[in-house]
Amino acid sequence: MRAAHAAAALGALGAAALAAAATIDGFEVSKNKGIYFFEANVHLAATRESIYTVITDFDDNAYSRISRSYKESRYLEPAADGTPMVYTRMEGCMGRRCVSFERTERLETDAPRWIKSTALPEASDFKHATSEFVLEPDGDGTKMLYKLEVEPDFFVPPLIGPWYMKRSVSKGALRAVTRIEGLARELDGRPPLEPAPPSPSTQGQ
Repeated sequence: MRAAHAAAALGALGAAALAAAATIDGFEVSKNKGIYFFEANVHLAATRESIYTVITDFDDNAYSRISRSYKESRYLEPAADGTPMVYTRMEGCMGRRCVSFERTERLETDAPRWIKSTALPEASDFKHATSEFVLEPDGDGTKMLYKLEVEPDFFVPPLIGPWYMKRSVSKGALRAVTRIEGLARELDGRPPLEPAPPSPSTQGQ
């Protein structure tokens, strides 16, 4: 995979990590032995019950409402032990060049406080991938801690390090940050908030 393709793939995945952040209080990216670590602390002006509902809605490509990078999302047949299984396919693009990558994941939950997904390497484009949401009430809104760990199953050039990824993800997340909040507020019966202005650097997220 060329450097541009690898950057697009990881950038799309990281930007989706920020798609649930109406106010980003902290965002860090690091890398250790080929594994990228994303962590975001955010505040959303919606209840955690509704945020939980939005984040766990994979049916009928529902995740495309969160980020345009998601091209497919759906529930699969549960695992043998009854654990829910989900499938997502994303695309990351730089110019006219796009790359698609897939994840099949086990979905563990403790509603409405905690959500964790773990990718199956044999059915994903990642050797290792986990994501975790922790949702806590904060006044009339919600504090959310988001953690994402990914080890791509494709070559990522050394130049695509934490600084590059943080810069790339920040650019792509500007419009996406309000989408889960907006969907959750709709479930809460609250009026929509002022949308983020469009920007050329946020198109396609």
